[in-house]
Amino acid sequence: MTGLDASVMKDIAQRIVATFAASSLGIISGASVVGGISLPKAAALAGFVAVAQVLERLAKASLDGDLTKEEINEAFLGARVQRPTKENEDG
Repeated sequence: MTGLDASVMKDIAQRIVATFAASSLGIISGASVVGGISLPKAAALAGFVAVAQVLERLAKASLDGDLTKEEINEAFLGARVQRPTKENEDG
């Protein structure tokens, strides 16, 4: 995929919102009570950190100017993006 069309961008945006929600809802279970930080601040911080991690993985995967569907999925799953190198292709 050399360019990101509207449907791919929409997919990424929806998944970023879901990542934020899943991470911020996880903190509501009581972890913020231990740290002495307010619940809304803790939830927002958890969401922002999770989204930042995904955006970092997306940015690293697109350094070569090509972002594939597999790389997008890996970024959201937290898996490392491994592309075949010239040495690996030659055997």
